[in-house]
Amino acid sequence: MSQWSSTKAKRVLAALLRIGWNIKRETGGSHRILEHSDWPDFVFAFHDRDEIGPKMLARIAKHTGLQPKDL
Repeated sequence: MSQWSSTKAKRVLAALLRIGWNIKRETGGSHRILEHSDWPDFVFAFHDRDEIGPKMLARIAKHTGLQPKDL
């Protein structure tokens, strides 16, 4: 059903940075606020080793423009 498969948060964050997102600021933990000129700011709240499942990847994609080919 979903075109997404589980992947590590570190890989997702790297893909977001490649498609034009920047880290605006980091809080003391897992939260990073990302900014992009074409999108509202997005809170990326995952530790690098966290496994992100298909449903959450789809939700991230909806708010960031991330596509499976970007990973």
